Amino acid sequence: MTEHSWIARIKQLFSETPKDVDDLKAILTHAGEEELLEPNTLSMLEGVLNVQETRVKDVMVPRSQMVTIEKNMPLDELLPIVSKSRHSRYPVIGENKDEVVGILLAKDLLNYGFNLATAPFDLNNLLRPAVFIPESKRLNVLLQDFRLNRNHMAIVVDEYGRVTGLITIEDVLEEIVGEIEDEHDTDSSPSVSPQAEGTFTVKALTPLEDFNAYFNSDLEEEGVETIGGLVMRTMGHMPKRGETLKIGDFSFTVLRADTRRIYLLSVSKKGTED
Repeated sequence: MTEHSWIARIKQLFSETPKDVDDLKAILTHAGEEELLEPNTLSMLEGVLNVQETRVKDVMVPRSQMVTIEKNMPLDELLPIVSKSRHSRYPVIGENKDEVVGILLAKDLLNYGFNLATAPFDLNNLLRPAVFIPESKRLNVLLQDFRLNRNHMAIVVDEYGRVTGLITIEDVLEEIVGEIEDEHDTDSSPSVSPQAEGTFTVKALTPLEDFNAYFNSDLEEEGVETIGGLVMRTMGHMPKRGETLKIGDFSFTVLRADTRRIYLLSVSKKGTED
């Protein structure tokens, strides 16, 4: 089949129903093997397919990592949080994270930074409505909702209405195009972040030396410099999101990856649950 035939078939399948996703994945795999598509193009097409099958709970920012602002917080306490985290949007909460009363846009604080004397601060006047979505929602449906409603953030809830995390339009787009870094995504951000129940999120590019120092371990492999490289070498193939692996006392789960590299891992170590 010629290159033009492959492209025509790809266009045809993208216009059809989700039942053809498996066919399209097979075609993309073959197109990649035959080098009919550039790696970046192939990765993005695979990302488009993945968002049709991926659910919000698989890529959301978990509750424990949500940066929130309390609804009665004064400006002098609020500004350091915004300055340190450098996000563009913040859930505003009441008694706890299950009570999200609205969304604060960081840009709405500019007027108070330059004109506080004539603009008394009242956080309630700045709140935008919060959008709540279930964990089971598919990313392709969410992306369409984001576009239609011009929202950039949604609060994720479970079947009992409890907040389990949040997701932004950037999180969805990264599933298609790969990691999106801006001027605030620097190497100074933690390579290892503790989570609940003895788990940790670990950047795949964390040097093995740093990983071993953090966990007091001695993982190593000749020719491998990062923890992501060790996981890839041990698996023997490019891992996909959700794949798991045990190495010694450690259990690894791939949280984010594309066809070229691993970005983020979930790690637990035997005994840390205690």
